[in-house]
Amino acid sequence: MSEHHHHHDHSGPIAISASAAKVVVGLLVAVGVIVLIATAWLWPGDQKVEVPLPLQTISGGAWETEAGTVVSQDVGACGSPSNGKVFADKPLAPRVAAYDCQRSIIDIRSGPDKGKRTLFEIAPGPGQPDLSAGDSIRMVRASDPGGQTMYGFEDFARGLPLSLIVAAFVIVICIVARWRGFRAVVGLLFAFLVLVKFLLPALLDGKPAIPVALVSGALILYVVLYLAHGVNLRTSSALLGTLASMLVAAVLSWVALKMTHLTGLSEEQNTTVATYLQHVSITGLLLAGFIIGSLGVLNDVTITQASAAFELAALDEGATRREIFTATMRVGRDHIASTVYTLVLAYAGGALPLLLLFSVAGRSFTDVLTSDAVAIEIARSAVGGIALSLSVPLTTAIAVVLARPFGSGPKPEVAPRARHARH
Repeated sequence: MSEHHHHHDHSGPIAISASAAKVVVGLLVAVGVIVLIATAWLWPGDQKVEVPLPLQTISGGAWETEAGTVVSQDVGACGSPSNGKVFADKPLAPRVAAYDCQRSIIDIRSGPDKGKRTLFEIAPGPGQPDLSAGDSIRMVRASDPGGQTMYGFEDFARGLPLSLIVAAFVIVICIVARWRGFRAVVGLLFAFLVLVKFLLPALLDGKPAIPVALVSGALILYVVLYLAHGVNLRTSSALLGTLASMLVAAVLSWVALKMTHLTGLSEEQNTTVATYLQHVSITGLLLAGFIIGSLGVLNDVTITQASAAFELAALDEGATRREIFTATMRVGRDHIASTVYTLVLAYAGGALPLLLLFSVAGRSFTDVLTSDAVAIEIARSAVGGIALSLSVPLTTAIAVVLARPFGSGPKPEVAPRARHARH
């Protein structure tokens, strides 16, 4: 028996009818043009936003940070006049030894005082940094009212360890997924670029949140999907399914926020934004977060569904569209079940400190679940789950029509059972 049908190149487009190809290409081109026009319309202006008060120096500017290294660490009398100030060699002794604290001498490694030293006196207590000799840190540099330079602890320097972790991530992805993995990493960089250069400045500029989030999401999806999975009909069907699902997620997010009256003000960062950047909508920020947050999981599910439909159509040329759809949906149901756990547990993991505080507050379980902070995560999980579930039949239907177009019905001359005899 001839086995010519076993040798499909599944990475490329499978032959489909000209009309189906025109429809999908036409739709994607039309949506692409709308996205580009919307990007130009929503593009943020050169706005000048004042630095919020908690993030300002005494002079009203932004904090400046410098690098430092802890050269010595001991416990001794506090109250040195050199605390936070610049000196060449050794700090001055305390005038009155009132109490003991941790004393750290820091080498200043950058900025105008590079090569000199400063002293940090840190009283023990919760939230205070635990410094050790050899630690690399970041320090805030500011001027006191008299114009003298002062230094304070900002954070630990994490540049090198973070770079190593990210490098390991990129290397492993590229080794395992090879060239496709490298393209996926490039797509990830593009996604961050869209968020930093378009989405955040546009929201800061007071642009409407849902259009900004949808345009950002569409820009990311067009580039990321085609870059990682190639320009073919399989990817195009996944892209159409993901775009439609993102639209569903946007509508659901808006409805969920309206119904539940979520404010987002339970989170400290949102309160700071509401206080000092009053033209920025906190609800808009929440909406944008819901929409962008759903993209990753939607992309994962839709590309799997599209691939499964095309593979099944290629493996069994005698299968009808209904059979391919049913088989692909079985794969999709398994995927939904596992991905819903991923979605909910990822949010629960992020909210653990919050849940811990609620658990010791003696509040009822209902109060905890319906509080603003927890309700946001429940709504986010539910919206993501609904959009995820609807994306499966949607993408599967699109992929099946493209993989087995109308007018190319089953081929009775091929015996499906005989094809598997060689396995």
